[in-house]
Amino acid sequence: MSFSDSYDPKKFEPKWQAYWEEHRSFQVREEAGKPKFYLLEMFPYPSGRIHMGHVRNYTIGDVLARFLKMRGYNVLHPMGWDAFGMPAENAAIKNKTHPAAWTKENIKTMQGQLRRLGFSYDWDREVATCDPEYYRWEQKIFIEMFHKGLAYKKKSLVNWCPSCQTVLANEQVEGGACWRCDSLVEQKPLEQWFLKITDYAEELLQETYNLKGWPDRVLTMQREWIGKSVGAEVVFKVEGSGEEIVVFTTRPDTLYGVTFLSLAAEHPLIDGLVKDEAKRAELEALRERVRKIDRDKRVADAYEKEGVALGVNVIHPLTGAKVPLFAANFVLMEYGTGAVMAVPAHDQRDYDFAKKYALPVQVVIEPKEGAKKPLDQAFVDPGVMVQSAQFDGMGSEEAKQAIVKFLEQQKHGKAKVTFKLRDWGISRQRYWGAPIPIVYCETCGAVPEKVENLPVRLPLDVEFTGEGGSPLGKIAFFVNAPCPKCGEPARRETDTMDTFMESSWYFFRYLSPKDNEEPFSRLSSDYWMPVDQYIGGIEHAVLHLLYSRFFTKILRDLGYTGVSEPFKNLLTQGMVIKDGAKMSKSKGNVVDPEYLIDKYGADTARLFCLFAAPPEKDLDWNDAGVEGSSRFLVRVWRLLTELFPLYRRRMGANTAPKPALSILRGVHTKLHQTIKKVTDDIQQDFHFNTAISAIMELVNKVAEVPRADWEGEEGAALLSQTLESLVLLLSPFVPHFCEEAWRNLGYDGSLLDFPWPSFDPEATQADLVTVVVQVNGKLRGKIDLPPQATEDEVKHFVDTDEKIKAHLEGKSVVKTIFVPGKLLNLVVK
Repeated sequence: MSFSDSYDPKKFEPKWQAYWEEHRSFQVREEAGKPKFYLLEMFPYPSGRIHMGHVRNYTIGDVLARFLKMRGYNVLHPMGWDAFGMPAENAAIKNKTHPAAWTKENIKTMQGQLRRLGFSYDWDREVATCDPEYYRWEQKIFIEMFHKGLAYKKKSLVNWCPSCQTVLANEQVEGGACWRCDSLVEQKPLEQWFLKITDYAEELLQETYNLKGWPDRVLTMQREWIGKSVGAEVVFKVEGSGEEIVVFTTRPDTLYGVTFLSLAAEHPLIDGLVKDEAKRAELEALRERVRKIDRDKRVADAYEKEGVALGVNVIHPLTGAKVPLFAANFVLMEYGTGAVMAVPAHDQRDYDFAKKYALPVQVVIEPKEGAKKPLDQAFVDPGVMVQSAQFDGMGSEEAKQAIVKFLEQQKHGKAKVTFKLRDWGISRQRYWGAPIPIVYCETCGAVPEKVENLPVRLPLDVEFTGEGGSPLGKIAFFVNAPCPKCGEPARRETDTMDTFMESSWYFFRYLSPKDNEEPFSRLSSDYWMPVDQYIGGIEHAVLHLLYSRFFTKILRDLGYTGVSEPFKNLLTQGMVIKDGAKMSKSKGNVVDPEYLIDKYGADTARLFCLFAAPPEKDLDWNDAGVEGSSRFLVRVWRLLTELFPLYRRRMGANTAPKPALSILRGVHTKLHQTIKKVTDDIQQDFHFNTAISAIMELVNKVAEVPRADWEGEEGAALLSQTLESLVLLLSPFVPHFCEEAWRNLGYDGSLLDFPWPSFDPEATQADLVTVVVQVNGKLRGKIDLPPQATEDEVKHFVDTDEKIKAHLEGKSVVKTIFVPGKLLNLVVK
């Protein structure tokens, strides 16, 4: 038996990748009585090649998967492809190919790259969302939602890109322009399909308080996106018109202070109210400026407020006063009713607007300590009601409920809870997506396709140029379809589904990806769900995660699953940055993973990604760090080679006893401390960088021992346990390296079949610790003492140390700072 002389990743890594595939090392099935762990990283878009962000994300998950497998868990660790979407269309146009061909080729390339990195995926469960056998079930779920009234169609103003010929999400509009082509985005009324996520708003909000394994930052972002507000709806009648404007307010106590009303510039009521051509031109100019305001700035209030007086009044419901109506750029159509009552005395934004346009400021709440004069800014705190009819003298908080009750009695309003969350618009006017399974019949209206006819397949035999919108509407054999209800000729829906639909349930399909009878097995769901650990970028904190939570609740209510939340724990990893910026082709700071693998091997790339920074922090790329990771692996291999002649196989034997020799006792303690540290850092905190650092310290400790000290009986026993434990501890991080080392140590099969090392808690306690002695904060000596040594005992040793005593001569100690087992600092004069 001998140990290979050199570490050769180009030889070892393909060998072990082939072994894992041949032996189906990562294939799993439900096993009763065995603890399960469903581990999932967010699946990638098949863009063509993986980048370092992928490498880091998937390596984090792979470490945990391998660790848990060795700890006896039944680990489900699948991978798939978020394959639909506009990027494929754009690439197809650019490369003059078909989106399907482009996507298929990219999947093949990226799967090969992931295999080269040694990730422990169960490839038998691979899914691609563009596969008809995937979106077939999505269409079925849509139909079931339609029957329950959770999927509906309505006309709504949408962000329309005239160049891309598609609807854009609010997040895809930047500075009034399309995020992809920079064309000016238009507001266009369009019939759209929506899912009633608002029916689940309260549950989605309340459940955030039960997601203990999610980052607070993500939960806060979700709560703000859902945006629950408690207040009242108030009805204002438009003067000289039968129209009414409903506003929502969280401050009904300020109702008597309303001096103007504002509508969103795009509010549909405005065009019917404004007849004056000059005013219309002024209004259109405002709308044009509003379209150019970045939506994030509108939401954050980070822009100058302006408006146009419409020359129309509304009637105050309680006082009968005439209140001028404005179109204003700070009112968002998608929030509330698109109308806002303005109380300048008690809202700073309204105050600034009123001052700008010389509008009255009516104080209706004063501080409890008396009137605040003059009013140079809005008073927004609770106080005492004034100039508010029968509510004068009442506390403003108490007045909220009283005024709402009065509004209800007078039939001018009612108590209301609202949410910023809007129903989810899923219609997309593009080709590369899952067809919406609806047929339009002149007699029957909108009719869902028969379930037995699913999937409604996306035609692939089409000429795709990217011009003139989606080609689906021009394909006769697709558009012309019989009505599923009456059989008469009808027209098929040509919109496709938002790609968030596919990514909102893919983690369920992994449970039984080849199931031909249902979207996924209920038995498998009961065993595996929820996902125990989900890993992905912070950029998905709201939409993907919120839609996935919503979809899970839909699937629960449709009887497909018993869980209400999809992800028990969530880790949002940081970005990979280089030269101070996120890696991107446009910045020219991209590091190609293939280059790293070819030059150093996959294990070096993995080790650097894990060692350079904690997972939740950004990783600052450093070429020297990659070199350092490579040198470390070479050093460990050399150490194993040098010590192998003294090695005796010990797996299954009792733990090596604590040696008598002091230097070996130090290694014994360090070994058990390292096992504990690495175990805790992986399973509790994902602090892989400190786990690797602890392993490096153990390697240093072993290397310090003279070869002769290993040659005795107790030395050989400790060495053997230490080398085996070292390889096992490193294996989740650098699996190819460790598989080859394990085989060289004389073991057959894969080390994945061997248990994770265990530690003796008593053995983690050091016999001696080094206590640092300082005088006035400066290091003057070090003393090795038992960990429990008292302050007096440390001082006794100080008194016997001539070097330390020299710094105390002729001086008196005025203060002593003692940290047990670590530090004694003598402050002297």
